[in-house]
Amino acid sequence: MLYEKLKQIKSPEHEVIEVARKRVDQLIKPQGSLGKLEEIAIKLSGITGESMPVLDRHAIIVMCADHGVCDEGIASAPQVVTLLQTLNISKRITGVGALADPLKTKIYTVDIGVNAEIEDPAIFSRKVMMGTGNISRGPAMTRNDAIKAIEVGIEMAELAIKEGAKVLGTGEMGIGNTTPSTAILSILTGASPYEITGVGANYPVEKLNYKASVIERALMINAPNMDDPLDILSKIGGLDIAGMAGVMIGGAANRIPVVVDGFISTISALVACALDENVKPYLFASHASHEKGAKLASKTLGLEPFLNLEMRLGEGSGAALAFNILEAACRMNTDMITFEESGIGVV
Repeated sequence: MLYEKLKQIKSPEHEVIEVARKRVDQLIKPQGSLGKLEEIAIKLSGITGESMPVLDRHAIIVMCADHGVCDEGIASAPQVVTLLQTLNISKRITGVGALADPLKTKIYTVDIGVNAEIEDPAIFSRKVMMGTGNISRGPAMTRNDAIKAIEVGIEMAELAIKEGAKVLGTGEMGIGNTTPSTAILSILTGASPYEITGVGANYPVEKLNYKASVIERALMINAPNMDDPLDILSKIGGLDIAGMAGVMIGGAANRIPVVVDGFISTISALVACALDENVKPYLFASHASHEKGAKLASKTLGLEPFLNLEMRLGEGSGAALAFNILEAACRMNTDMITFEESGIGVV
């Protein structure tokens, strides 16, 4: 399925982009006065193939998974928190639920690799394995498992689209997942783990060198091929990271915009774009995560986040806020009149 979906991804429709650009320039305002909202509206037109798209139904897909590298003491919270928060996310009582409520955003909570048996009808059971292996001692998963996890993301994206979503957001829950994310960023950029390793969920600053050393050991032991994104993902990645990459691929294959959340989601975006560069035009970066490696990750991806609120929660919390901005850009395009319609000359 993965390779079939990659083949389905097409470039945005440039003719529609030009039609949208012409209309936005003629809206009753000084040209460029609504700044990035204008760029967003035009980009959305190219993605959807509609000169005046409407994004009135939103969905966030939260990929939940455990990470074997937690055995090395690289997280401040115990691993069981992944399970507990997975259950809480499905009840909409965590950060993403609170922030998603104003727009009535639908949240899909996905067990793609929680290290526990979950029987809850509110959670989508798509478990590939019971968490990844300890990357400081061996590979996270097999190449086949990495592909399966990406395909879970594609499947969930297409389910959300079938149920009416016109824009998707990515989210994750996985104690310890800043460690594989930082490892992937180190491989893709050449940056030393000691330069980009952050505190994640309040890991003690004085222990960051130790956390970086665990990442360095994982890179040395697994020796991932930087020219093969699936090799990188399978050796040092996570199931949540793979699942979110799949959501992005699924969105792009179906001409649906996807909002990237924070640091972990941005790493997923780098993986998805490494698999096919045509994914990138379908992505929007929601916020500048306060995690240490986030700025480099966003720069490497080449997408500037909308917001800078010093957030680093994850779960899709930034994506929930960014939906408001995308919808505002659409409203600008559909609800404002043009100078010609008003009888006023262009300003």
